[in-house]
Amino acid sequence: MRYLDLELLEKIRLGEDSGIECKEIRLSGERLTGPRPDDLADEIAAFANKRGGVLLLGVDDKTKEVIGIPYDKLEAVERTVKDICQSKLKPALETVDIYRRELPDSTGQSRAIIQVEITRSLFLHDSPGGTYTRVGSSKRQMSQELKMRMQMQRSQSRVIRFDEFLVHEAGLKDLDKDLYDRFRTERSDTSVEDYLRKLGILGQDEEGEWHPTLSGVLMCSKSPETWHKGAFIQAVAYAGADVVPAEGEGDYQLDAEDITGPLDHQVVGAMQFVRRNSKVAATKEAGRTDKPEYDTTAIFEALVNAVVHRDYTIQGSKVRLHMFSNRLELFVPGTLVNTLELDSIGFRQVSRNDTLASLLSKVPVDERIGGATTRSTYMDRRGEGAQIIVKRTLQLAGQPATYQLLGDDELMLTIPKAVA
Repeated sequence: MRYLDLELLEKIRLGEDSGIECKEIRLSGERLTGPRPDDLADEIAAFANKRGGVLLLGVDDKTKEVIGIPYDKLEAVERTVKDICQSKLKPALETVDIYRRELPDSTGQSRAIIQVEITRSLFLHDSPGGTYTRVGSSKRQMSQELKMRMQMQRSQSRVIRFDEFLVHEAGLKDLDKDLYDRFRTERSDTSVEDYLRKLGILGQDEEGEWHPTLSGVLMCSKSPETWHKGAFIQAVAYAGADVVPAEGEGDYQLDAEDITGPLDHQVVGAMQFVRRNSKVAATKEAGRTDKPEYDTTAIFEALVNAVVHRDYTIQGSKVRLHMFSNRLELFVPGTLVNTLELDSIGFRQVSRNDTLASLLSKVPVDERIGGATTRSTYMDRRGEGAQIIVKRTLQLAGQPATYQLLGDDELMLTIPKAVA
């Protein structure tokens, strides 16, 4: 990000964070002696492997002083940074912009610095010290599990999305004929394999063997959790406003259920769970009207979004639905997709699992959903779900639904309960 001078000085004054790293530059002739090129490579890779960031060369990270770089050495430092990105990172990093800037030091004298802008890479990069990610104001070595998960996540931004990956342990026999026949049309190929392949439900491995994709088992298997341990909704209704009961309380869980089956069946089951654990209050106004605790359209949209947009690369992590005396919380595995931000979640359409979204756009809404939606299918392509959730909750409860990121691997939606 190109900061204005005052903005950049304020960032420096506040100190390093998850998006800013400062380094004093020491040179011997045109050779960089501090920091070591290997250490600089680790810092750059950590930014590229996370969400990107800005590296300021010529600023002391401890004193926060603008030390500067001699003007006649700027070319050498810039050349060193380019060489680091090309030769010390595997694969080489292309998503870097380098700018020369002037900032005043503590005496007001202008000093030259170099601003290196690193964007989030489509690949995971190894550097001389290992494989790093950015955590707060420092870099951290990735565990093997995190590295594998992030490699999977990066694939979503390239050619093959994770919902298109083959489930090699399963075969066509593991899919339910009634469940995949609902996608057949008059124009479908007579060959089952061919029409399921075109839908993204089935694919062939290197040896020509047919296997379901992840989307295939999620939509056409009666027990998707057999193939993906987190492919279900865990629902709990609590008696009070907290998960942990107050001292002396008896049963603090009113209801609990693991909701399984194909994704559209999970949405139906979760809707039924919310309904049986909600009340409808009657207003005291003339011509008595019933007021539900939650807007069913908002709940429907939230559940559909949860199962279709969650991050399935996080094995064993499920969608969690918690109902309390004053709110409903929905926990969805995964952070926001690519460049999507919290403040734009209701206005931009970005899909993590395109094949799943396509399949759900072909499935008619179950009659048990009732009047929760006017749509004929579970998904549409307009991407208005988040706006519907926020606005309809505001209309009913007087408060909007809110989204919150929990670390790097979970999104929480809170829907306040309407009070009669």
